[in-house]
Amino acid sequence: MKNKVFASFDEAVADIPDGASIAIESWGAPGTAQNLVAALRRKGVKGLTLITHNFIPTLFSEEEALFSSALLPQLKRLITAVVGIPQLGAGAFVKEYVEKGLEVELTSHGVLASRLYAGAAGLGGIYNPVGVGTILEEGKEKRVIDGKEYILEKPIRPDYAFIIAQKADKLGNLVYRGTFRVNQPVMAMAAKVTIVEANEIVEAGEIDPEHVVTPGIFVDRIVEIPQEGYGTAKRSKELVYRLGEIEIARKMLFR
Repeated sequence: MKNKVFASFDEAVADIPDGASIAIESWGAPGTAQNLVAALRRKGVKGLTLITHNFIPTLFSEEEALFSSALLPQLKRLITAVVGIPQLGAGAFVKEYVEKGLEVELTSHGVLASRLYAGAAGLGGIYNPVGVGTILEEGKEKRVIDGKEYILEKPIRPDYAFIIAQKADKLGNLVYRGTFRVNQPVMAMAAKVTIVEANEIVEAGEIDPEHVVTPGIFVDRIVEIPQEGYGTAKRSKELVYRLGEIEIARKMLFR
């Protein structure tokens, strides 16, 4: 049986080369594979393509949390639905990098998920009506089906997917916590190599098969999050309190 459990996050990302494409779900810090993001940042690879639903600046110090936007200096291309936060200047934080050549492909949350599914299922693409008549159709094939216009959206097949799971067994079967399962399962299916950080790793057979969301066949590497790592229950609870403080400050600033 192939050993999927790695001793460290640095070891798990050691072979990721310059120019790789990586899918990372990013719906706030607790739902992001922060420890893998940190390891990839330490590795210093360049020319990356990042596929993520939200690309926003971190609201916390780096000691507290890391978003996928921490990889910004290492990116060549970004595929995302959201760039920035309106109250914090929208996407101004990427302007410098766009001026230096960063390519940004905007899409919608649903279309991005569908393109990842198309990549996972081996489809040649999907015809989607979202974006017809907008800048999202520029450079894309259009087709009329039953009298309605559609845009051809090509599949996304990332080289790697960074996943955070609540629990994994040593075969790679995964259980998620709440909304963490929104897009991570399809990312794991679409990627050539899926790397998981898990709050807990258990022996094979300890997870009820009825509870498995991502089967181990789609998982290649697993690292257990240490007590001092990003994304632990303790850290997540602390971030919730910090978000409350930030929201109070935001209301005072923008009232």
